[in-house]
Amino acid sequence: MNSIRYELDDAGIATLTFDQPGSPVNTMTPQWRHDLAAAVERLLADRERIKGVLLASAKSTFFAGVDLKSVLGLTAADARQGFAEIEAMKRDFRRIETMGRPVATLLAGAALGGGWEVALIGHARFALDDPKIKFGTPEVTLGLIPGATGITKTVRRLGLLAAQPYLVEGRLFGPREAHEIGLVDGLAGSADALRAMAIAWIAAHPDAAQPWDRKDYRMPGGTPASPKIAMGLALAPAMLAAKTRGLYPAPQAVLETMVEGAMVDYDTATRIESRKLARIMVGQNAKNMISAFFFNLNAIRAGKSRPAGFARWKPGKVGVLGAGMMGAGIAYANAARGIPTVLKDVSLKTAEAGKAHSKKLTDKAIARGKSDPMRQAGLLALITPTADAADLAGCELIIEAVFEQRELKAQVTREVEGMLAAGGVFASNTSTLPITSLAKASRAPERFVGLHFFSPVDKMKLVEIIRGEQTSDETIARAYDYVLAIGKTPIVVSDSRGFFTSRVFATFVMEGVAMLAEGLPAPLIEHAGLAAGMPVGPLAVQDETSLSLSVHVMAQTRKDLAAEGIVHAPSAAERLVERMVAEFERPGRAGGGGFYDYPPGQPKRLWPGLKANFEKPGAHADLADLVQRLLYRQAIETARCLAEGVLSSTHDASIGSIFGIGFPAWTGGAMQFIYSEGVARFVANAEALAATHGERFALDAKVRDCIARHAP
Repeated sequence: MNSIRYELDDAGIATLTFDQPGSPVNTMTPQWRHDLAAAVERLLADRERIKGVLLASAKSTFFAGVDLKSVLGLTAADARQGFAEIEAMKRDFRRIETMGRPVATLLAGAALGGGWEVALIGHARFALDDPKIKFGTPEVTLGLIPGATGITKTVRRLGLLAAQPYLVEGRLFGPREAHEIGLVDGLAGSADALRAMAIAWIAAHPDAAQPWDRKDYRMPGGTPASPKIAMGLALAPAMLAAKTRGLYPAPQAVLETMVEGAMVDYDTATRIESRKLARIMVGQNAKNMISAFFFNLNAIRAGKSRPAGFARWKPGKVGVLGAGMMGAGIAYANAARGIPTVLKDVSLKTAEAGKAHSKKLTDKAIARGKSDPMRQAGLLALITPTADAADLAGCELIIEAVFEQRELKAQVTREVEGMLAAGGVFASNTSTLPITSLAKASRAPERFVGLHFFSPVDKMKLVEIIRGEQTSDETIARAYDYVLAIGKTPIVVSDSRGFFTSRVFATFVMEGVAMLAEGLPAPLIEHAGLAAGMPVGPLAVQDETSLSLSVHVMAQTRKDLAAEGIVHAPSAAERLVERMVAEFERPGRAGGGGFYDYPPGQPKRLWPGLKANFEKPGAHADLADLVQRLLYRQAIETARCLAEGVLSSTHDASIGSIFGIGFPAWTGGAMQFIYSEGVARFVANAEALAATHGERFALDAKVRDCIARHAP
């Protein structure tokens, strides 16, 4: 056995130690499955000498689950073989559970996905009392479902209703929560104590068995036939459909497996689970989400876009200029990760108001039981509000988060850059202004970088790192390390108008406005946005970001292009936005109303004037066609960014599109969406859209070559 060590000591304790060679973690490789079958045979052969069995790991984690690379290559034709392999592995699980000897799992590290399902083989589990350790079945976040007994066993241990967050949502939990809900039987302070606790449990439970194998077993809370459970389950499908919009098959499959499995015996329930997994794991949705949320995200965390050759860096002190919502959010993000921060504004009162934002966030965390007053006090102590630039002295990083105006940003740069520690980095939080031009105000443009945070900072995971023409590799590396240090996800982009996220996000919004300019009904346009999987419709987004701001940006863009000798003729969508502001005096939500009305104390509703002024009798489009337009328009612009060098990798493109602009997660991100469509099909569809709707959908030779060159 290459990946499992079998040991039987004189006391009759058999230990299976998982230790996959050449890998930092244990995974369910074909070799491991083969070794598991061999280990089961050894256990059964030694059964009379065995008093109990321990499941352990030689790695820092217990078990990481399935080898996801193998899933990416599966096709529908592989479903039957997949079902057979899952069933074979589960038979080995079952043979261990029913061999008539107590089985305990030693959890000295994380056990996620299939790894947690391996842990559930034990009749009992004992874990290190370490809050950093995580357990659970997060498969739905990768488009998969727990299929190695995880659904069946969790439902039978917790009950249908209590199990839902852990299975349908993929919620993770630590050792203490696991102990509280009964999924872990004991907590220990060391590996030796863990083993001693498990051996003592074995001695005290010689006849241990899984709860459902006992004649007196009753499902916690009741079966689907119980009136209380039936009432809760009646609402669950509708609530799930409202949340997923039918775009994510995995959560639906989990719910089906839970309910169907709860109505039959254990062995039948696990076969239902296997069938559902075999179907889900060969689908395109699983491939998309695995590509994005495992491989692409891990590539970013591993620093694939980070310049090599520079030591890892974390600033000892950070300055933030501007205590508005953005600056206050950045200060909180720093303090939450233990970084001392000076929060400067024009007055101490304003700076203190910015610090108060962190107190509001920590108050909410305390109310939810996610923090405590002592942690809150420590976090708040790390934020120093001030109106005095001298307090910034010694900062290794200063981030300006003032109003989006060139002159103001240049002014504050010149005022405080001298406060930086030797070799320090100055960053501008901007969403649209070119970093190269902003760096002209800097005395060291090689140490000037863009850091585009998204609002609200405490919730948004992405930070766009913008490289100016003179920004050094070391500065990019430091910016990358800083973003990781505050728990955010960095992508690196080159300087250009709108960078990546703002540029592509604008295409979503303006495509919706273009549909309105064509005379299509506004409710249909908004529904298309939701049907595509975007968080909200394009007209609602435009209201939130401000129509008047869009008019300002469009005017600035035309001015900048004119300076380059380029005449920009406004599109129908741009003219419509300008009419909304100038003619109808509807600047957006902050100005009292835009595409929507916002009656006090009532839900927002589309402005009736849209129908009267823009809707054309007889204008019609299929919902599917509108969904395609919204997705293709963003994907095409993303491919252009990659072709132009604004982006340097498909993993930055896909993760940036999901976390930065809300591109639907079911697609795996904008570039993965192209590849899931198929390159030839995507190009043909883009050509058809260009012929009908204009050049914004056209793919030139450079973009086509880029798409083909980066294809997985």
